[in-house]
Amino acid sequence: MRKIVVAIAALIVSAVPALAQQTPPGGRLGTGLPVPRYVSLKTDRVNLREGPSKDHRTAWVFQRAGLPVEIVAEYETWRRIRDSEGTEGWVLHSLLSGRRTALVMPWAKSGEPPISLLDRPDAKAGIIAHMQPGVIANVRACDGKWCRVMVGMERARDLDGYVQQEKLWGVYPNEQVE
Repeated sequence: MRKIVVAIAALIVSAVPALAQQTPPGGRLGTGLPVPRYVSLKTDRVNLREGPSKDHRTAWVFQRAGLPVEIVAEYETWRRIRDSEGTEGWVLHSLLSGRRTALVMPWAKSGEPPISLLDRPDAKAGIIAHMQPGVIANVRACDGKWCRVMVGMERARDLDGYVQQEKLWGVYPNEQVE
């Protein structure tokens, strides 16, 4: 009887590490960082897959480096992401960057006025530029109401200014970014 109890105890102890490794997606070998969170695409070509492996079919190909996406789950080296239109799928973690970017009002309808990039965080501030919906901005800081952003310009100096946080997709409402 004692041998059986010892054998069962040994079996239970050896099974514990295996059980600990069977955590659900979103945990196993993930980063430990909060989920959801925003990141950006690292390259101009990122395959969005139906599942967390290269064996899964490519459902979409993103072709815009710097595009903000939201990580909604983690599984090993794979991240389930969502774009500003709600499309979800899995990408390899090495194709993502921790650099924070945001899209200027991607939900805006055609004909809406452009969004002002201001010289200080105040609705009455001077206008640096007008931005069309869909412009990608690098997020430098946010205080919960305003974000300081930089917009890269071809053949001109980059623009650095402020935009109301609610007009950006890529930062959470009231989120503070430093």
